[in-house]
This record gives sequence, C-alpha cells and structure tokens, in this order.
Amino acid sequence: MSDMTKIPFQALSRNAFGRLLMTDEQGREHSDVCVVRAHPISAPDEGVSLVGSDGHELAWIEDLAALPAAERELLTAELASRDFMPTIQRITAVSTFSTPSQWTVETDRGETVFILKTEEDIRRLPDGRLLIASSHGLQLMIQDRFALDRPSKKLLERFL
Repeated sequence: MSDMTKIPFQALSRNAFGRLLMTDEQGREHSDVCVVRAHPISAPDEGVSLVGSDGHELAWIEDLAALPAAERELLTAELASRDFMPTIQRITAVSTFSTPSQWTVETDRGETVFILKTEEDIRRLPDGRLLIASSHGLQLMIQDRFALDRPSKKLLERFL
C-alpha cells in the first residue's frame, strides 16, 4: 500500500448509541468523532477530516474513494446524515419576478416553498450547477440547470 492510499486510522465503528468511534494509529480510541468535508460543494469526496469531540483534527483523508469499502460506506453514511441539501428537480411557481419572491419547487425530498431574498442568493457553480440560499439559510442545489424542464428553465432565467 503506498503513502497515497495509507489509511490514517486503525479502525472505524459505531458505538451502541450510533456515534462514530475511531481508533487512531497509536491504538487510542476516540468517541464522538465528527466527519467534516473540506470542500462540500466543489469536491465532496476529497479532503475529509475526522474531528474529535474537543474540536481537534484526528485524521485527514485525501480521497474517500481510496478507503476500503466498509470504511468508505460508514463515512459516507455519516456525511449524509449531517449534510442536508435538497436538490431542486423542478420549479413549480415563483410569486414575482422581482425579489424577494416566494418559490415553490419539487426537490428530491418532496415539495417545498422558500423565499429568495435577492438574485445574489443564487450562486453559479461549475458544470451548470446552482446553489440557492433561502431566506432561512437552507441551501438548495440545482445539479444541472440546463437539464431542467422548459418551464423551470424559463422561470429560473428571469433571476440569472
């Protein structure tokens, strides 16, 4: 195994309460480990930190794909439980074409309504992705604005 694929810990598991446990390279067990992405939007599977309950980094993982399947699945599940970013699949309605405006959208987690305060709350990302911040701080993602249905694109274009 090369240094690039070296696992920075001995073991990962969950305790009886479902909290993440990590045994470091020296054999010390750390409970209440938190998993944090360095770049959650631009590179979600690269640069992942395992942080102890004291807030200090215990281990750094360059790339989740380099981990064995069991550890990768455990960390991916832990990240999924922490990250809540619905993906917009369709824009159903917009109250007005000026801001603030109320948006009704269909997401991968069901229908939701939110307030868009300003056009600046729509952030353009690479590959046609958009990140939209609601007035309550909820982040919603459009994975590919060019792949939206025609009515959704038409509504969205008024704000871009």
